[in-house]
Amino acid sequence: MRPLFTIHAGEFLVGEYIEHNFRNTNLWLPSKDSGVDLLVTNKKNQASVSLQVKYSRDFLVTNLSAEFQKSIRAFGWWTFDPEKLRTSPADYWVLLIVGFSHRTNDYIIVKPQELYNRLSALHPNVAKFQTYLWVTKNGRCWETRDLLRAEKDQVVNNTFSNVTRDFIPFLNKWEPITQLNKLAT
Repeated sequence: MRPLFTIHAGEFLVGEYIEHNFRNTNLWLPSKDSGVDLLVTNKKNQASVSLQVKYSRDFLVTNLSAEFQKSIRAFGWWTFDPEKLRTSPADYWVLLIVGFSHRTNDYIIVKPQELYNRLSALHPNVAKFQTYLWVTKNGRCWETRDLLRAEKDQVVNNTFSNVTRDFIPFLNKWEPITQLNKLAT
């Protein structure tokens, strides 16, 4: 059994968010690493959603020039093994970006197969997916790795459009947990 004190910061922050905002759910921590970090059930433990949590610190100040910092709230950077993502047993992956300069937490809640399909299309034939997600101050989220300077300018000016790079449908969208929360009422 894994000791309680080994919970990662991202798992703690996601769990704390769920417990605070979805009071009609139960939150469970697995005793060993099975590819699922958190299990969330309705109050009666009749339905569940499994989550794999991936945390990123904010790279906004250290990796982006000042002109980009004016429009970006947080910049997360992750490295994923494509095979682990493709075969993940979790129902959803939660990518957490803790935005330090703006004191925000942003959560990208996405099915692992959807994330795999998008990253495979954007970064084919790589041993590891390196992905950058920018969250703008106006609440948009884009995968920005390998974008040209002109495209990055479009992201910060809110004129960028690319269906595969658009992560807005997953930004702070807690519908799977909301549904569990409603089952208790």
